[in-house]
Amino acid sequence: MTGTTLDDYTDRYARRVRGMTASEIRALFAVASRPEVVSLAGGAPYIAALPLDAVGEMLGRLGSEHGVTTLQYGIGQGTLELRERICEVMALSGIDASCGASPDDVVVTVGGQQALDLVSRLFLDPGDVVLAEGPTYVGALGVFQAAQAQVVHVPMDDEGLVPEALEVAIADLARAGRRVKFLYTIPTYQNPTGVTLSEGRRERVLDICERAGLLVVEDDPYGQLGFEGEAPAPLRARRRDGVFYLSTFSKTFAPGLRVGWILAPHAVRDKLVIASEAQILCPSGYAQAAVATYLSTMPWRQQLKVYREVYRERRDAMLSALEDLMPEGTTWTNPAGGLFVWTNLPDGLDAKAMMPRAIAARVAYVPGTGFYADGSGTGNMRLNFSFPSPERIREGVRRLAGVMEQDIAMRKVFGTVTPAGRRRQGGADAPGPDLA
Repeated sequence: MTGTTLDDYTDRYARRVRGMTASEIRALFAVASRPEVVSLAGGAPYIAALPLDAVGEMLGRLGSEHGVTTLQYGIGQGTLELRERICEVMALSGIDASCGASPDDVVVTVGGQQALDLVSRLFLDPGDVVLAEGPTYVGALGVFQAAQAQVVHVPMDDEGLVPEALEVAIADLARAGRRVKFLYTIPTYQNPTGVTLSEGRRERVLDICERAGLLVVEDDPYGQLGFEGEAPAPLRARRRDGVFYLSTFSKTFAPGLRVGWILAPHAVRDKLVIASEAQILCPSGYAQAAVATYLSTMPWRQQLKVYREVYRERRDAMLSALEDLMPEGTTWTNPAGGLFVWTNLPDGLDAKAMMPRAIAARVAYVPGTGFYADGSGTGNMRLNFSFPSPERIREGVRRLAGVMEQDIAMRKVFGTVTPAGRRRQGGADAPGPDLA
């Protein structure tokens, strides 16, 4: 076989593989993990805040005392014990029996990522449209791309998704004869912006989707990591019909266990289980037992408070460093929870083009382009504050500010070119709504 590609299998791949690209974040891991690099790029929780000795003893007992069951095959829906514990966790956010939450309608998944994939497998045909905040979670974009769906972004501002823009997007797509299947949203401490959909907008968004016949896929990995009082109740706590609630223990316990879940409308549960069995047969019995035992025997509610305090301190260190060190014209969000700050660069700077110089200066971030389906976001970057210490955060911001100052100085000499399609704060072309 001859040709110009290094991949001899190019002409044999399925159509769905065409256009697959590596995640902006995953591509950074090899470099960002070097000890000399201050990584503000990933979204890793601070696992060292866990009582690791106690967790280690618990994991050892699961193998030595209960290995006959924990190391065996299980059922596709997940163990009843874990599904009951998951309902206790959701009840903290207001998703309880009064709004139809039941262990029977919970499907355990391999992290939140499989939950996204299962919903997409059930509802997306090639060419369907998914509405999503602009910007949105990079892992979701990969799932929708693999399903051969098109993502249409809906602008945000500092109160989250803009309901009027959602109505316009739905109407425009209807006139174009495009089939929209669902709204994908991270309404609480959103990834990548850290913005929370306001209380006043939550019912409006649900009403708009209900009138349009759209399902709502609510992704809520961060809802219990708030720093400033209680977050607004999840969308699923307000409506049971047509709302899929996805979450994970990756941010509140241990991402390495890869345990998440879907709370689905009852009619869909069996199809989700069948689809999951086709993928993985069953979720890990050992991982499920680890999470269920942690929730049954350890002070996990207190541990949530520990995480909140740790992340609040680091959020504050990030915001203080940005305020003190960033060049004029830089703006950023002020998250009330979660793991991320979304930064808007001064006019003329390109976050993706700037990345090699940042790595050379031993600091890493994620360019905003990774969070848009259309490659927008060159004028933005996502900064993570959950993993580095406050001192490392400040040093990372200092290094990053130095790189930005150098780029600004070069543009003063050689001229400024604003990248085509640049996105500013809210996902709209500049000028647009601020998330600062």
